Amino acid sequence: MNSPIDLKKFNQESKSEFPSNKKLKEKLRKSKSKNLDERFHQLHEETFKEIDCLNCANCCKTTSPIFIQTDIDRLAKTFRMKSSQFIETYLHRDEEGDYVLNSAPCPFLGAANKCLVYEDRPKACREYPHTDRKNMLGILDLTLRNTLVCPAVFKIFYEIGKDYRK
Repeated sequence: MNSPIDLKKFNQESKSEFPSNKKLKEKLRKSKSKNLDERFHQLHEETFKEIDCLNCANCCKTTSPIFIQTDIDRLAKTFRMKSSQFIETYLHRDEEGDYVLNSAPCPFLGAANKCLVYEDRPKACREYPHTDRKNMLGILDLTLRNTLVCPAVFKIFYEIGKDYRK
């Protein structure tokens, strides 16, 4: 899929499907499926053959990763500034006490949806959208929230839902 993703359409669709995705999350939690990780990983591989993040970047446009200290130190070094100066310039603490960006879209999102600090990006960005992690059962709440942000996660959840609608 090489064309840009229609984020307005995605936003409407993901919101309208959220109640059924929430029910699916509960079914998945109750099922304690032994092959849930395997199924997520398989669908992750298939979906990212079709979806190119550079055609979307909705995560970079609408949300902030959590910045851990090693991320802050690495990016501060990249910008030749002190970690405290990087925090003062770009970050604040959220309700849970985590460092997050001051604003969206991400200030490091460049032209053509390219990350200006890709090689030094935060760990949370490197791992996003987390659909290829171990113990998917343990991060179902996060995955459900990500169905509202990431078209790939939305598609993966839809495909997994087919297994439970049979």
